[in-house]
Amino acid sequence: MAVSANRLELLQIADAVAREKSIDKSIVIAAMADAIQKAARSRYGQETNIRADINPSTGEMKLQRLMEVVDNVEDYATQISLLQAQDRNPDAEIGDFIAEQLPPMDFGRIAAQSAKQVIVQKVREAERDRQYDEYKDRIGEIVNGTVKRVEYGNVIVDLGRGEAIVRRDELIPRENYKYGDRVRAYVYDVRREQRGPQIFLSRTHPQFMAKLFTMEVPEIYDGIIEIKSVARDPGSRAKIAVISRDSSIDPVGACVGMRGSRVQAVVGELQGEKIDIIPWSPNAASFIVNALQPAEVAKVVLDEDAEKIEVVVPDDQLSLAIGRRGQNVRLASQLTGWDIDILTEEEESQRRQKEFADRSNLFMEALDVDEMVAQVLASEGFTSVEEVAYVDADEISSIDGFDEDTATEIQSRARDYLEKIEAEHDEKRRKLGVADELRDIPGVTTAMMVTLGEDGVKTVEDFAGYAVDDLVGWKERSDGETKTFPGVLAEHGVSRADAEAMVLAARIKAGWISEEETAAEDAEAADA
Repeated sequence: MAVSANRLELLQIADAVAREKSIDKSIVIAAMADAIQKAARSRYGQETNIRADINPSTGEMKLQRLMEVVDNVEDYATQISLLQAQDRNPDAEIGDFIAEQLPPMDFGRIAAQSAKQVIVQKVREAERDRQYDEYKDRIGEIVNGTVKRVEYGNVIVDLGRGEAIVRRDELIPRENYKYGDRVRAYVYDVRREQRGPQIFLSRTHPQFMAKLFTMEVPEIYDGIIEIKSVARDPGSRAKIAVISRDSSIDPVGACVGMRGSRVQAVVGELQGEKIDIIPWSPNAASFIVNALQPAEVAKVVLDEDAEKIEVVVPDDQLSLAIGRRGQNVRLASQLTGWDIDILTEEEESQRRQKEFADRSNLFMEALDVDEMVAQVLASEGFTSVEEVAYVDADEISSIDGFDEDTATEIQSRARDYLEKIEAEHDEKRRKLGVADELRDIPGVTTAMMVTLGEDGVKTVEDFAGYAVDDLVGWKERSDGETKTFPGVLAEHGVSRADAEAMVLAARIKAGWISEEETAAEDAEAADA
């Protein structure tokens, strides 16, 4: 084949390849030009700077050798002197390139094969880029495809203009696919990898169910009803929380549909997965009570700092609230984002009695009072010796049977007890080698210093190296279950906000950051 090959045929080939691979025609023509350049270098020498141009309109090809204009020629294959260059182009200057037309050439078998490989590689790269660019913007959508093959339980899906994979753990349990089956799945990730773009699909992702409801319920698609959260045990049971922006529309009824038609369409796609549709509420307690349906709840106790809630249910509702293998309470916890403890009314009563007895014993030991006085203090809501010691004296003297002298004596004993405990902690702290300067961090007590010393922290620099999670603990969700890891200061009841303030103060004191930098960051955060 000569460089002056059939121009029309060349353009037709480029057009056909571009349509087949769904890529731009100019990319194919550029790949052909690169292939011709590579073949020409094999003939004229690899060091030769050759440029091939193909006119996308006419198919005309030009083969040129580029020579750099220099003062002293060192490489005659790529350089030309200024005098010689000006003979060809009077305007030539140092650093310019002179193009020299090369004659048509014949491609040998090896050169033609090499050119073919270049074109195939360039077209393949362009096809991969096109696939990645197309599907990276479709993350979060539902796509339809056909099963191409099944490998070790993973399903390879043909999407028409790309290939995707549904990994075995992203398939609904007991779900089997074979060649040619239709698949509907959720695009949750697209990655650019060495072997081309990898499109990952899922049928177990919570948002897959949310998108199915969006397709089935026009009110969700129009934004009248909003899906606030979803929790799934794929193939078994799911909970979805919805809220309506229009008070005249019932969000649960709209999602269920006439005679359950809408929810049944989603259930059918999810292989019979049972779906509880829950009305969302901004009130955490109400939302959690709704999320535990169909169980009835007698009482809830929230701990907002720990994002934990205790739910008290009648004795006959315990198994229903927990669900088979803990499924109901686990899904409710995922749906609401709260840790949920289920107690029966009898268990709660026993726990309250135990707490009352523990507080009474604490007051008897610390204040050296008889059982009756200790029980009166516990029943009045006092939970610690610190409360008794530093509360207004009138609160104690106003208790039936107590007078001012009794209140003064009780508070005096409480403060003596606290001073004794403080001295013991200080002695232990010194033995552990914890520096006095840690006491300068606002919020750090002597008891905390003992705990820090036992954790190997002895200086402000050591404390500054803590992350907030190290102090208050953190949670990790694995296999649908939330695991709680306690922090170093968890037993001291330190909140996350207090821990952040402590760590920040330590880093300022250690010189890691300045107060000006902190103020600037706070101002930026406030502006944002």
